Amino acid sequence: MEHAEIRMVNGDAIRVEGTLSEIEKELSDAARSGSSRFAWLTREGTGERIGVNPDQVVSLRLREDRG
Repeated sequence: MEHAEIRMVNGDAIRVEGTLSEIEKELSDAARSGSSRFAWLTREGTGERIGVNPDQVVSLRLREDRG
């Protein structure tokens, strides 16, 4: 499973499961759906679903496992 890190405007980093393309699509779809729409992603390692406001995203990058 690939993982990515989303950096938010407040400096927080959220680690989520999925490819960069999958996550970018979720963020883009939510942004096009109108304000107050979330991209629903899965937090890395926990399986927890998390809603991310695409208007607050600064960057998206691949997270390489350091195993």
